[in-house]
Amino acid sequence: MSFEEPLCVSVATAARMLGVSRNTGYLMVKLGQLPVIRCGERRLVVPLAALQKMLRGEGQIGKQECDYKLVG
Repeated sequence: MSFEEPLCVSVATAARMLGVSRNTGYLMVKLGQLPVIRCGERRLVVPLAALQKMLRGEGQIGKQECDYKLVG
């Protein structure tokens, strides 16, 4: 099985994709505005499918509404 595109990206990469700073990206995670999955103790990744859904405006991504575990 090979993937041409990653399923998840780092918070810094997601922030860059959104046109905001890395610090703003982590602030968005803390506020529940950016969906993340915790991998291990410290690593956070942003699922691209959830990010694209959020950008399309398909429902608000919030702590109660996201299918993914949000850290914040």
